[in-house]
Amino acid sequence: MLTVAIGGLGAIGLDLARAIDAGAEGLRLVAVAARDQEKARANLAGFRTPPVLVDLPGLAQADIVVEAAPAAVFEAIAAPAIAAGRIFVPSSVGALLPRMHLVDQARASGARIVVPTGALLGLDAVRAAAEGEVESVTIETRKPPLGLAGAPYLEQNGIDVSGVTAATRVFKGNAFDAARGFPANVNVAAALALAGIGPERTMVEIWADPGVTRNTHTIRVEAEAARLTMTIENVPSEANPRTGKITPLSLLACLKGLVATLKVGT
Repeated sequence: MLTVAIGGLGAIGLDLARAIDAGAEGLRLVAVAARDQEKARANLAGFRTPPVLVDLPGLAQADIVVEAAPAAVFEAIAAPAIAAGRIFVPSSVGALLPRMHLVDQARASGARIVVPTGALLGLDAVRAAAEGEVESVTIETRKPPLGLAGAPYLEQNGIDVSGVTAATRVFKGNAFDAARGFPANVNVAAALALAGIGPERTMVEIWADPGVTRNTHTIRVEAEAARLTMTIENVPSEANPRTGKITPLSLLACLKGLVATLKVGT
């Protein structure tokens, strides 16, 4: 049995917390942290075994610390968990790219950083291909315009997506710059970059597309071992259209894999 703590009780964290509390073999939810503590207490009231509500550093009491919070508090959750030698599971993978010093700290403390697949697909194939020669990795993300609203890149460049009436490319660049400019939208690109050829060589296009109702990601890989083209269409979360319903499910699958007797996939 491994204990779990979750930082953040939004669209991702609350769904994950409920799933673990409902019964996940080998896992026990013991602590959560949330910005709105009154709302958090109300959400936890119906739990079979309510976890304790702690501050961000207090999450490090658990064996596994899951980050499911705004990217602005990423390091406040990650650093104590890593210093304590815990298993750290980030959902804001884009926030990890400019903080790779955390990997060195984890190596020194004995901690592990386990990046979940999230709203993506094909990471096993990309990881396998990256063991050989890879020519290129690209990801094209299309979201309903409101799903991109508020991104720092759009605000810094004066791009208003609220009136977009046709598919419009709003960004083209590498995964590192995409993660910095769209911290709530391109965790998929960051995970892809870490699985493959790195954030500088992984190329990203982001489209505001009023013609789609699902967050859509298309990956293309040219490698010595294989040519991959994969598309996933994720249903947006009602609580937060910037993320997909599949994201908390992916986190749950990731956590179950940490304690499973039979683990399928790389």
